[in-house]
Amino acid sequence: MGAAGSKLEKALGDQFPEGERYFGLENFGNTCYCNSVLQALYFCVPFREQLIEYYSNYKNPAGAEENLLTCLADLFLQISSQKRKTGVLAPKRFVQRLKKQNEIFRSYMHQDAHEFLNYLLNELVDILEKEARAAKSDQEISLKVANGPTTISSNGLIKEPVVTWVHKNFQGILTNETRCLRCETVTARDETFLDLSLDIEQNSSITSCLKNFSSTETLNAEDKFFCDKCCSLQEAQKRMKIKRPPQILVIHLKRFKYIEQLGRYKKLSYRVVFPLELKLNNTVEDADAEYSLFAVVVHVGSGPNHGHYVSLVKSHNHWLFFDDENVEMIDESAVQTFFGSAQEYSSNTDHGYILFYERLDAGRSNTS
Repeated sequence: MGAAGSKLEKALGDQFPEGERYFGLENFGNTCYCNSVLQALYFCVPFREQLIEYYSNYKNPAGAEENLLTCLADLFLQISSQKRKTGVLAPKRFVQRLKKQNEIFRSYMHQDAHEFLNYLLNELVDILEKEARAAKSDQEISLKVANGPTTISSNGLIKEPVVTWVHKNFQGILTNETRCLRCETVTARDETFLDLSLDIEQNSSITSCLKNFSSTETLNAEDKFFCDKCCSLQEAQKRMKIKRPPQILVIHLKRFKYIEQLGRYKKLSYRVVFPLELKLNNTVEDADAEYSLFAVVVHVGSGPNHGHYVSLVKSHNHWLFFDDENVEMIDESAVQTFFGSAQEYSSNTDHGYILFYERLDAGRSNTS
């Protein structure tokens, strides 16, 4: 990326952020799905800083095999410690580890960036939880439940749930409310999420998609709800609400839909407006949490089984376009060209697929 790198440095000039690095990532045949997500995560600054801090304190147990967490940390450290400001790195160690661990990513078929992100975040959580539990001896496991929610382990001991720094960045809480239409009793069940998958409609917006996500659904006929108070199946109203919004809100737009008549998945090129600033309404806690867009993973192509992934990233108030090895500056107004197509058949096949928002009131900003 010599010429492109120097072009980027020239474009930023005196405004090139001190200490920041903008590196393209080499594509190993079909790894654009991986590269686009890695760039979005790298510019999630709180996550990057905590990952590198974790790695600096990491004590590799004798004979322990490397894992996705250590490979990711090593890659992020490599990028951040480069002497050059721009260039290209090959995430070979990370990709090899990914393929070794999960056969889904071994083929040279087109992969799904959201599946990869989901797998990666859950894998990081699993590794950190195992490490946290291994650090505690059995004697240290408290049998007292007075200090908060606990879970019973397989050997009958009570252990406190581990909250990792991955949870602290990405985890939010949904509450699933069901109201019996006979006795009016409301049953609420909480569940955690690391990203939100939203159904999309033509010429809509993220705000309307979120509204539909939290809309009331009536359970009747074959879908009746078993009410514990009535001790029978009853008609009910159900809705999903965001109880506790996360620090980093990841939104996945469900652009790939299974069409029964066709017997296959089809890409929905719908125009869905995603704002640079997003206010979350109808949350149970933290009313009107405000977010700022800092990354977009874009799917390029007309179908689900082929195509390409690129990413848009906001860093220090500049927008950058990452396409594997190539990195260039773009104007903020160019972000809206990735909303989607207002007509079904359009020459524009570059559509926003995964959106990354950071909370403005989090006391930190990736643009600082």
